[in-house]
Amino acid sequence: MSSPSSAMGAYLLEDTRQKIGKHDLKREWWARRGVGLIRSKLAFGDYCLPPEVVVDTKASIYELAMDIAHEHERFKREMVAARDAGTVLVVLVENDDGVESLFDLSCWSEDPAHFAVRKGAKRPIDGMRLAHACATMEERYGVRFEFCAPGDSAEKVLEILNRGGGA
Repeated sequence: MSSPSSAMGAYLLEDTRQKIGKHDLKREWWARRGVGLIRSKLAFGDYCLPPEVVVDTKASIYELAMDIAHEHERFKREMVAARDAGTVLVVLVENDDGVESLFDLSCWSEDPAHFAVRKGAKRPIDGMRLAHACATMEERYGVRFEFCAPGDSAEKVLEILNRGGGA
């Protein structure tokens, strides 16, 4: 029988309804073997392996830009947690701008009308800078960025999940 850490990476998900202090024998056994626990609400059961791949959808390039610029620390924590759990995080960015890749994103520019109504904006979102930030996150954290039209999103999510951790 293989060890838990070699069979799954180094983490288990533990349901947040498991009472702290009531399961110390299990926790100690796992800790001695280098298996970490990530507490998360599970739909059912108490423990499970992290998924191989997880999809995080963004409703637009603007939402992606806000996550990178204004929610960077939270976004980074999510990417690090996925990487450390051995899970591939795929950020699926829905858009009607024809952006299908990081290269396309690097050529994209914010619509002047959108910039005009964006509260507190000092300059338009720069597609080149955004693409560079995404490429850096792919390299550092193993996250993948994919793009599709909003009408294709449901099918694309299933395609990514069925493909698993491979590109």
